[in-house]
Amino acid sequence: MITVAIAEDHQSLIDGVQLLLKYEDDISIVGKANDGEELLNIVRRKQPKVVLMDIRMPKIDGIAATNIIKKEFPSIKVIAFSMFDQEDAIKQMVNAGASGYLLKNSPLDEVLTAIQQVAQGGTYFDAAIDPSLLSKDAKPQEKKQVLSKSEREVLKLIGQGKTSSEIAAIRFNSVSTIETHRKNIIRKLGLQGKGELLRYAIEKKYDF
Repeated sequence: MITVAIAEDHQSLIDGVQLLLKYEDDISIVGKANDGEELLNIVRRKQPKVVLMDIRMPKIDGIAATNIIKKEFPSIKVIAFSMFDQEDAIKQMVNAGASGYLLKNSPLDEVLTAIQQVAQGGTYFDAAIDPSLLSKDAKPQEKKQVLSKSEREVLKLIGQGKTSSEIAAIRFNSVSTIETHRKNIIRKLGLQGKGELLRYAIEKKYDF
């Protein structure tokens, strides 16, 4: 029997995965958590074979939780489950010991395949992920170094959900100055507009 714990802060996704696995005779969901702290409590009590791990969670994020789990229970397999495919998030999960990485826009049946493969000692990574990122300690391109100090500070505040007006007030700048910083960050990082900038800033907010 493959025992599974699910860590995901969107209950609808937990429900979807639970429905998918409901009729699998060889898989049993032994715990569901909406934040990293709750997950660690479940893992310590139940010691599942596989953890399906959201990266962005309240209290303890998925990368930190994976590090803790792999140190305390090296045999537990972790599959990252994320909306984002930024290379440093992937690398940090791989270096923390994750055996798989799935994007949330992948077909749900891939979750089943990933669980079965990692439980047997294999790995499973979404086809959209660059294979060069999947070896431990490979160095992702460090994009943030091309940004100025001011741009990095603005990017951090964007990742915290601040608007241009709020950032301007915090930094004692004009809104137009912050908008210029936004445009320069988008250009330097090769991003496609403000939506992708926001996703990038949110995913990287733990690494400034």
